[in-house]
Amino acid sequence: MTDTTPVATIVLAAGKGTRMKSDLHKVLHPIAGRPMLMHLLASAEALAPARQVVVAGHGREQLEKALGTRATIAVQDPQHGTAHAVQQAEAALAGFAGDVLILYGDVPFVRTATMQAMLNRLHEADSPAAVVLAFAPENPLQYGRVIAEGDRIVKMVEHKDATADERACNICNSGLMAVRSADLFGLLARVGNDNASGEYYLPDVVNIAIADGRTCAVVVTDDADEVAGINSRAELAEAEHRWQQRRRAQAMADGASLIAPETVWFAWDTQIGRDVTIEPNVVFGPGVTVANNVVIHAFSHLEGATLAEGVQIGPYARLRPGAVLEENAKVGNFVEIKNAVLHKGAKANHLTYLGDADVGAGANIGAGTITCNYDGYFKHKTIIGERAFIGSNSALIAPVKIGADAIVAAGSAVSRDVGDGELRMVRAEQLVKPGWADRFHDAMKKKKG
Repeated sequence: MTDTTPVATIVLAAGKGTRMKSDLHKVLHPIAGRPMLMHLLASAEALAPARQVVVAGHGREQLEKALGTRATIAVQDPQHGTAHAVQQAEAALAGFAGDVLILYGDVPFVRTATMQAMLNRLHEADSPAAVVLAFAPENPLQYGRVIAEGDRIVKMVEHKDATADERACNICNSGLMAVRSADLFGLLARVGNDNASGEYYLPDVVNIAIADGRTCAVVVTDDADEVAGINSRAELAEAEHRWQQRRRAQAMADGASLIAPETVWFAWDTQIGRDVTIEPNVVFGPGVTVANNVVIHAFSHLEGATLAEGVQIGPYARLRPGAVLEENAKVGNFVEIKNAVLHKGAKANHLTYLGDADVGAGANIGAGTITCNYDGYFKHKTIIGERAFIGSNSALIAPVKIGADAIVAAGSAVSRDVGDGELRMVRAEQLVKPGWADRFHDAMKKKKG
């Protein structure tokens, strides 16, 4: 591939995915919090493709909604095999002159470098008509075989149609292919369906090109997991497991300490700094950024949160989208933060809900405090000033502002602003009746006796 050769991608995603037993389209099932199709597209987009086409069939409305303008949808209905599926992209690629990568929506973890290797091979001196991506598993199972001499393909054959000798070959077809646009659709038009399944197989374009006397080449990935397809819930779980294992290893290699790595679950975009300690059973949803020297205690859940240097959270803390903890802020056990900023050194050590709030530097939030941010129709904001002290079991009824250095007495329900340095106490007057409890107990004992 030259720097000026444009690239297009065709992603096949027309299958029904019946083994998933789901109303959600197969390629939209998430791995690490991101639909598997989006993992694949992100890798392909690193090549700056001029056009992207997703071939859809069953559930195409879901794909249209998920993709928006990110790719053009081509429809395969009915489905007559992989070659037939690629043909449906012809109109979307009208006028395109360049290289075409054929990918599969349920094979989400093909690396950009592997795609680039396929394109590079397409432009070597022998000018192959097609480049096939293959892998060499320990057990070839039912995969189609790539019969090759060196990296030049002699024959492509589906497992159902292979001889015993051909099945003995362990170089297996991943289904991915790179072809020039000038060759692709002419070759596809010549594919027949005289095979055990009566379908139009994409690998047959290789056999046709070879019969024409042209060279076709194979690139073999050194990582079979890279081309593992996902067709069931069990395979989805296996893919999640493999992804998490690699991400945990990367986090530790980058300087984070995972006390029990197998119990920590990252999202696809989690960012972790150095000298971060993550205790067991911590879950990261999408959108989390963690700076250096942060401690995340056990059984905490984070999503859409930003943690600055020196922050401590948990155990059993929940940070929801919009949670921002500035330097050395602390969130303790059974505290929930949503769309709220805790400025430098602010603390909410236990049993607290802070939603739609701005908590000033050095403020202390007592146990059982809640911001009453929702009136059933709208969300309202609570502003707490620097060094303010909110006593335990207080309800801050938004919109409300607590001034700097103010004190809210324990058990208060505050619905009006509190000025700087003020004490606000909102309680009923205590009633004291000496001896009443003793008389009550005596009367009840007599009644029960």
